[in-house]
Amino acid sequence: MTRFIEGESRTQTTMFPESLDDYVSDDNPVRVIEAFLEELDLKALGFKRAEAKDTGRPGYHPSTMLKIYVYGYLNRIQTSRRLEAETHRNVELMWLVERLRPDFKTIADFRKDNGQAIRKVCKEFVLLCRRLELLSHDIVAIDGSKFKAVNTRDKSFSKAKIKLRIKEVEQSIDRYLKNLDAADKDDSGGSHVKVARMKDKLERLKLQMEGLKVIESEIEKSPTKQKCLTDPDARIMKGGLSSIVVAYNVQTAVDTKNHLIAAHEVTQEPSDRRLLFKMAVQAREVMKTPSLKVLADKGYYKGEEILACHDAGITTYLPKTYTSNNEAKGLFRRDQFIYIKADDEYRCPANQRLTKRSRIVENGRKVDTYRTSACLTCLQKSQCTSSKQSRRMKRWEHENVLDELAARLQSDPETMKLRKQTVEHPFGTIKQWMGSTHFEMRRLHNVKIEMSLHVLAYNMKRVISILGVKGLLEAIPA
Repeated sequence: MTRFIEGESRTQTTMFPESLDDYVSDDNPVRVIEAFLEELDLKALGFKRAEAKDTGRPGYHPSTMLKIYVYGYLNRIQTSRRLEAETHRNVELMWLVERLRPDFKTIADFRKDNGQAIRKVCKEFVLLCRRLELLSHDIVAIDGSKFKAVNTRDKSFSKAKIKLRIKEVEQSIDRYLKNLDAADKDDSGGSHVKVARMKDKLERLKLQMEGLKVIESEIEKSPTKQKCLTDPDARIMKGGLSSIVVAYNVQTAVDTKNHLIAAHEVTQEPSDRRLLFKMAVQAREVMKTPSLKVLADKGYYKGEEILACHDAGITTYLPKTYTSNNEAKGLFRRDQFIYIKADDEYRCPANQRLTKRSRIVENGRKVDTYRTSACLTCLQKSQCTSSKQSRRMKRWEHENVLDELAARLQSDPETMKLRKQTVEHPFGTIKQWMGSTHFEMRRLHNVKIEMSLHVLAYNMKRVISILGVKGLLEAIPA
């Protein structure tokens, strides 16, 4: 092999072997992992075995195990078996953990036993970002996305699905019973083999029916009216494009300045409607700001949540969701009725005034009703209501908060563009790292640990791209 660049002989020995440090460049991200984790007080964060015992077999220091996981999630290696393999062959990881080689069980147990502490490490990195002034301090975008759980759709049941499955099994049992009756009357040879086979299938169907009945009773007792067999904490949810997935609803509050995830949460909520205030408060606590602007999509629009944010001094920007089908029926939309604040009346498209007539309690909310007797003789009544009575308008007692939100959004429509270009980026990046697959762990508390590691890896990679490895290394000790 002449005229080519030749490598060194694999059997060649050297008098002075190269050190591992020679294989890790000064701008390698593993140096950031080393510097950041070495600055943490792991005992204060709650890691188990942060102090060695005087007796017994020595164990691995939590920093060693944590380095393995942070490196793994930073490089799309999430399972304990793959991480064990990397400690044997990956030069960067060998350098990071000083050639220690814990087995996969030890690696997996560390993540399982130190969930709360690992989540605090993710928060510590966000605090570092705040100290480095990488967060905007006053505006975040909130969004949620469904992440698949370790549970197939075949092993998840809703109330309607279990009833359908029971009905299908009952029909199969009836069919086999009829076939058995027909086979008993058949005197031709070989029928006994067919009968034995059908009896065997019938027994299996009866056992399946017993199992389905147990699941049905558990669903009836469950507050969610669902049952997932592989991961009991997962939930059946609507995914993208009207698809159904067994998943968790992951929430993030993303800073608009550098697209860093300031706060995150894994929930079992099938929709985002009751999560606006919770995520806004978490983001404000991390960013340490008395006033915060929150951008969200219409999936978060819920009066009580918006009111709670308003009372807490959090300014919200999100479009209203319209659930009425009046427009499809050719009727006037609600927003075509103008509220006159000074007179506490509504002006309809026919220029008539709807006055307050009564106050009722509807779904726990105090609601005022407005109407006018002019509806009965109005020429546009067919475009207003299909009822024989007059058109009624309902107004929540805190509707003025929603009116202020609508006016605020109308005066600054660019906020919705800012929301979309901010919050979609982290979800897309994390799901690409995961390979569009499901979580590796089961149960809600374990999934929260896994998501925290994903968020930590995302934020770390993002800051490295902003400051560079050397810049971040200089900033960490400060």
